[in-house]
Parts: sequence; C-alpha cells; structure tokens
Amino acid sequence: MLAGKQIVLGVAGGIAAYKSAELARLLVKAGAAVQVVMTRSATRFVGPLTFQALTGNPVWLDETASEDAMPHIRLGRGQELILVAPATADLIARLAQGRADDLLTQTCLARECPLWVVPAMNRQMWQNPATQRNLQQLRDDGIRIVGPAEGEQACGETGPGRMTEPQDIVQELLAAMQPGVLAGQRVLVTAGPTIERIDPVRALTNFSSGRMGYAVAQAAVEAGAEVTLVSGPTCLQAPAGLDMVRVESASGMFAAVMERVKDCDIFISVAAVADFRPAVTSPEKIKKDAAPASIALLPNADILAHVAALPAPPFCVGFAAETSRLVEHGEAKRRAKRLPLLVVNQAQQALGSPDNELLLLDDRGEHLFARTDKLSAARQLIAHIAQMLKPPVT
Repeated sequence: MLAGKQIVLGVAGGIAAYKSAELARLLVKAGAAVQVVMTRSATRFVGPLTFQALTGNPVWLDETASEDAMPHIRLGRGQELILVAPATADLIARLAQGRADDLLTQTCLARECPLWVVPAMNRQMWQNPATQRNLQQLRDDGIRIVGPAEGEQACGETGPGRMTEPQDIVQELLAAMQPGVLAGQRVLVTAGPTIERIDPVRALTNFSSGRMGYAVAQAAVEAGAEVTLVSGPTCLQAPAGLDMVRVESASGMFAAVMERVKDCDIFISVAAVADFRPAVTSPEKIKKDAAPASIALLPNADILAHVAALPAPPFCVGFAAETSRLVEHGEAKRRAKRLPLLVVNQAQQALGSPDNELLLLDDRGEHLFARTDKLSAARQLIAHIAQMLKPPVT
C-alpha cells in the first residue's frame, strides 16, 4: 500500500522523538520513500544520523536548509503526506497560528498534500484549554489528529498524551489509503467465541480470540461500509466507526443477528459459535462430589444456515475451521448451506493466533491467501468480496 509513496516525516523536540525512529523504519519497510525534517530541539533527543541511516536520505534541518533555495516548497509539494510525529504542544500552537519560523512549519504551510499531526506531551499540557483550542483549529483546517494514547509518561505521570505507537500510526495510515470498495454497503459481522454456561463458574467454549472477526469488521469499515459487529466475549477493543453488539451465548448471538440481518447487504459469519449447549444449566455451582458423570447436550441453531435460507438473504460469507482435508470439508459445507463464499482456516494455526492463512472457496474455485497478520488477511478478503459483488461486464 505504501510502495513508492513519498512521505515527509516531521520530528519535533520531545522525548517521544525516539519513537519516530521506529516509525521511520516501519514506513520504509512498508515501501515508502521518507524525507525527515527535524526541528532544532528534536536533534537534542535523537541524532539526525539515526534517521539518515533508517531512511537512506539526508535529514533536513534549519541549519542545512540554506543549501537549497526553497526547501520548504520542494518538500511540501509532490508528497503523499506530511506526518508530524511527535508534535509537541508548542509545535501544535505554531501550526494553529500559521507561523513559519522554522523549516518544518514552513513546509507544513507550503504543502499541497494532507497533514497528519501526532501529539505527544504531558497529560496536563494535553488537557489545557489552550492546547485543545489549538487542536480544534487544526481540525477545522482539515488537519488529521492521530491519538494521543493514554498511559505512563516520561515525567512519571499517567494519563492522555502519550504518542501513539508507531505500528498503530502505520496501520491507521494504511487504513486511510484503502479504496472505498464497499461504500454504501451495510455489513453485519459476527466474531469471537460463544460461552454456554454449565453453572455459574463453568462453561463450554472454544479457543477463538475474536481477532479475525474484529479484523474483518475493521477492514469493512475501512472499505467504506456501514458495519455492525456482533461479538461474543473477547478481550479486544472494538474497532472505531462501527456499531457494537456484545453477546455471550449462541442463542444470544442468534437473536442479535436475526434482529439485524434484514437491514444488511452482506453477512460475514466469522464467530466460532458453539455447536452444542448443556440441556440444563445449574443456577448454583455444581459440587465436585455431586457432579454428573456426563452432561446432556442440545444442538444450537446454525446462524449462518438460517441467514442463508432466508427468502431474500444478504450476500453470505462463512468461516470454517477445519483440521484436515480443508477443500473437501469446506466445499461440502459451502454447498450444503448454499453460500457464495466460504473461508476455510486450518484450525490448529488460526484459533488464538495473531496471523492467518485464508483459503477462499467460491463458484470459481479455490483462492489461497498467503499467511499474514489478520488485518491484512481481512483486507484481502474484503477486496475479494467487493470483486464478487461487482456487476458482470456485458
């Protein structure tokens, strides 16, 4: 996504400048051509040679700018993005006022590309009304503010103001560059495991972390869709920009999906829904000496099968976790449920893992996506769905 993209990385003088070195490395690794502009105070925290080694380009400083007749013009034009990270309270104030008293602010003023600002400062500086007014001015000027995060700060205090982590900045940049291939579409996604209670402290569940479903929901949001995510219990933070519905059991997920499916265009069933539930749930903890030798089970409703069998179903995408004969078992499920698309996972490698290898089965055959992180895999899946939804060329 960033291959060949021209990016200016502005580095202001704060302790978080050390994170900018990692940010530069990640941008270059993703294929971007990075030009670094440092303020004078930034060089007191990280040496220019560090950025030169990471980017392969000389670093622009106020002291060296005189060697070029109009460096701020050249740096501010023909770029994909100017990314200022970290942006101190002082730099934010100067940008809000339109000042041009150093090379970085001059470049920002002379730009013909988007400007992203990544704040980093003490929590009280962040919360100060003057800083918030300046940030609002930047937003009103069309400048994107990324973060900040919350947590422990260099000063020893804890709160908002930490610079967003470099990998999260890159992910947000990648997300912003995704084409809106699902613009106008309404997407319903299920994610996570379900929990079937045996008693107040015991339950039947599985090893699903929910990462794949959350990644699919995020990728759909990035693609411009209106997304609802129905999630079983997970430890994950909901992606921004969608409606979140939390459930616990398979019956709860079934009810939530059936209530909303009539309003969706695409249904992506990623959740690892329990196939069975205890026939009886004890209202009190079952004592060890009174525990039954066996537990009677009842089948849960097949949510995806119910949705696919509706008189006017949405475009249905299923996920299947298999341990062997992936194509054979996956294709049998796809045809039995009459799905246009089924995604097959190798269960041993997918459940609970941060990355995944997707095997897509549709009427055109098999499509294998190489193993990668789950968000990248989800973006590939969304692109494939969008391609399937395109009207045929006549």
